[in-house]
Amino acid sequence: MARLVDTTLRILAQEPIAGRVPASLQFEACELLDSAGFHVLEVTGGGCFHSAIQRGTESPWERIRNLRRRATQTPLGMALRGRFLVGTQPVEQDLIRRFVDSAAESGIAVFRMHDPMNDPEDLAGPVEAVRETGARLHLGLVYDDHPDGEARMLQRAPELAALGADRLLLLDPAGAIDPSKTGALITKLRDAAGIPVGLYPQGPGGTSLAVAIEAARAGADPISVATYPLAVSGHRTSSELLCQTIDGLGLESGIDQGVLWQVAEMLDRALFADTTLPPPLSAHVSLQAALKGVPAGLVAGVERRLEAIDASDRLSEVLDEVQRVREDLGTPPAASPLGDVIARQAIDHVLEGRRWNSIDGEMRALIRGEWGRPPAAMNAEVVALAEAGNGGSSSIPVPADIASARAEVGELATSEEELCLVALFGEDAVPLLERLRGRHQAIATGVTNEEEERIRGLVDLLEETGLGELEVEEGGIRISLRQQAPVQQVFAAPVAAAAAAAPAEAAPAAPTGQQITSPMVGTFYRSPGPGESAFIEEGAKVEVGQVLCILEAMKLFNEFKAETAGTITRILVEDATAVEFGQPLFEIDPSGA
Repeated sequence: MARLVDTTLRILAQEPIAGRVPASLQFEACELLDSAGFHVLEVTGGGCFHSAIQRGTESPWERIRNLRRRATQTPLGMALRGRFLVGTQPVEQDLIRRFVDSAAESGIAVFRMHDPMNDPEDLAGPVEAVRETGARLHLGLVYDDHPDGEARMLQRAPELAALGADRLLLLDPAGAIDPSKTGALITKLRDAAGIPVGLYPQGPGGTSLAVAIEAARAGADPISVATYPLAVSGHRTSSELLCQTIDGLGLESGIDQGVLWQVAEMLDRALFADTTLPPPLSAHVSLQAALKGVPAGLVAGVERRLEAIDASDRLSEVLDEVQRVREDLGTPPAASPLGDVIARQAIDHVLEGRRWNSIDGEMRALIRGEWGRPPAAMNAEVVALAEAGNGGSSSIPVPADIASARAEVGELATSEEELCLVALFGEDAVPLLERLRGRHQAIATGVTNEEEERIRGLVDLLEETGLGELEVEEGGIRISLRQQAPVQQVFAAPVAAAAAAAPAEAAPAAPTGQQITSPMVGTFYRSPGPGESAFIEEGAKVEVGQVLCILEAMKLFNEFKAETAGTITRILVEDATAVEFGQPLFEIDPSGA
């Protein structure tokens, strides 16, 4: 049986997807994926924490707990970068232990961990922290694309197994594995490690799917996948297509394919309904990633930096220089966080026209071995330049710790998990903590833990939708929430005004009245229940206060009532369809009242 790990929920919470899919829809997707039969749902990692800090609206810890409440059958997983955890600097063992404990307490049962330099020795401390929680441990080995790479991977595979890994995972963030050689490599790694070997493939143009199929033939366990919309737009392996192939080969995925396509369709509407938004990865980025053999995320990051300084035409040169810098550094993987440091150095080389003229603090720390041992020997001249303090900043980042974090924010961080955020992200974490403190103070005293969690979920919904006020009544309890800064709400907008502001390229049907728009993100239902009559039909006259539809969010069903009397001329949304805040639902003619 070929067991699969779904990474959909993790990808949805990190750039460039973060924020495109409402939390309520992600929670619904979580419940469906939980029922599908996956080995693990990997829901968070470094990109998710970074995005949460940058956006400053949702605690990454609370998100894990919200998902845990909805995933009752499948264990949740977290991706860690060894001593870097979810940050960009290696940290001390005390912080590692506290962070891992917080993750386990929040609901993480499986930790997938790799060292950015592929150095097993650097994983000893993080492995110890995970083992103390009793969680399962999957240790990763980033694919080594050097001519001597296979021999080096086979040498390090037993070292990772000796650390106590339940499984060894071959990670391929650059899509560099040759599909025709995948099966043999999986078999050799399994023989060398003496434990099951799985695969986390990526790659443009369907490469990751081809690699995953060959790995499944060789008995890889587990294999990572993502829902179809994310797979085709982000160089991942489609869970739907891989399951179809695996089952067709008689290898038995154990996955309900109907559920997978249901999730795919639901998320596709949320991700790509707005055609004005750019795709997560452009065709240009995909092509360059394939040509240069580096992760697509690194290419996209370099492209953005060059565009900011009007040097987009140097992209190909910089990507070539990335590989030369890697060679100088002993060919470490180009995945995050090393990829960012390598890319910065490559950009400096190309724009300055001189190599290694300046070296910043992070690159100096990497060269001095403070980030671990590289797979091969470094260029001796580069090492000498770094030791001599050649150019750039001479400061080397100091590993973060809890004591420093506590001194920096005082009482603003009220829990161990929040101190971990400050220790990892510094002052960037302060805006998020301030917002979380504001929420805590707004919740009335005397509520139970269950009620407080319910209220926090509603607060997330209020902020996500942009509503100024939200009132919910359930089980005899009424909860009223109001934004401190009122948000303008528009429930009925003249269609003529909207048409005047719209681009002239579209030619929609002529409006017949005013539009009634959705006051929230949720699911639109025309009737109170399956098989029951709709609240209204086109041509029906309605009075102020009459129920028009049901809007469901976070399992709460809210009656949406008319603000204007008149005749409903058009119903603009299909039943059981996800809707966004401000989306037109009906057209009403007030003159027909």
